[in-house]
Amino acid sequence: MQVPRKTASTGAAKPDIRGAGAAGKGLSTGTMSTSSAKEVAAAQALCYKKCVTREPSRLWAASPQPHVPMTANSVEKHILSIVCSVFDAYSVVLFLPDEEGEAHHLAAAFSLGERIASNASVLPGKGLVGWIVRNRQPLLVPNFDQRQSNLGYYTGGEEANIKAFMGCPVPTGGALCVDSKRQYSFSDKDHKILQMFAELISRQQGSTGRQELAGDIPRYFAELSVIQDLRFRYKRWPQFLQNYLRIMVEATGFDYCAFASVDEPGETYCVESESARLLLTGEEPLILPMGSGITGWVFRNDQPVIAEGIEGAPATVLFGKLPDMPDFQAAICMPVMVNKSTRGVLCLAHTTPRQIDESLRSFVRQSVDHLALFLENLYLKMRLRTMLPRARVHNDGPQAYDPDTAPIPPTKEY
Repeated sequence: MQVPRKTASTGAAKPDIRGAGAAGKGLSTGTMSTSSAKEVAAAQALCYKKCVTREPSRLWAASPQPHVPMTANSVEKHILSIVCSVFDAYSVVLFLPDEEGEAHHLAAAFSLGERIASNASVLPGKGLVGWIVRNRQPLLVPNFDQRQSNLGYYTGGEEANIKAFMGCPVPTGGALCVDSKRQYSFSDKDHKILQMFAELISRQQGSTGRQELAGDIPRYFAELSVIQDLRFRYKRWPQFLQNYLRIMVEATGFDYCAFASVDEPGETYCVESESARLLLTGEEPLILPMGSGITGWVFRNDQPVIAEGIEGAPATVLFGKLPDMPDFQAAICMPVMVNKSTRGVLCLAHTTPRQIDESLRSFVRQSVDHLALFLENLYLKMRLRTMLPRARVHNDGPQAYDPDTAPIPPTKEY
């Protein structure tokens, strides 16, 4: 390492810009002689030759590396390396469900050894990892006994050296597991930390399709224009509502959509229409008490409810405990405001967990605004119909001024 030299006049540090060969020969920064230049060139050529022939790794490390963008798999491996460091573990593995079948494959792994089976696969209920996948519950084995259970992701007898194991389910499916060669390496408190990493991986998987999600925005705008046209195409409320619910299901990809409205004097609400016949068997709406389900909560609190759902969690109850209702996981319940009060609730539900990104939430909010506008127009029409019969026409056309019948303006009394 070269020490900066100070100039005599200013005393400021002057960086040494000499090369490695010049510094080794003790050359000054002045004019270099021809023989010295040849010696430096020969030394540099010899150094380059040694780097290429004997130490290519150093030459590769010294050269600038091209920027390689991190893929989804590389991000997962980076997260697993952090997990391994946090828990001082020997190996960390991530199993995710296959696209077809019940098997779960090894999606990513990080280990201090080199005996992880890259093509490992587990079935629900088989081994410790399979138990987590089937029961959707965390598992802690502080003293691992290979004679009673197995891991299924090691080769070459490496599993015999594992003394402790811990794993938890991934919200979107699969299992995140860590192991150690030391007994009692993990505690019950570590489960919460590991579960946080599992949720992080779940969100990372959901964000891998950001470009696809961004591609949904133009489609949402196109669907909004279709919903806007419904107000001019259908003048009657039942036809408008049925087509509106159909478009909402097609645009969002949810399995079910329904609309509920409040009854007077506000003690009950009724399910007026639904995209699939689950509750309404005839033409009459289903009347429910105001305290039933998430929909009743939205009516009472004037606030939306958005639930993405977790696999294996209890079902989301839209309208209370009703027979023949599917076990919905994800749900969106938006209040429909008319005349500054919640007069209806739009309900969207899905039977599996669903990531609800901001573009989808914005689309649902704007769609509900169109629905509220249609209801406000109906409300104004009904008010006019009730007021017109009681209206009185004071004059019909122009009339001549008659001073005898003209009203007398009030006079001030002094």
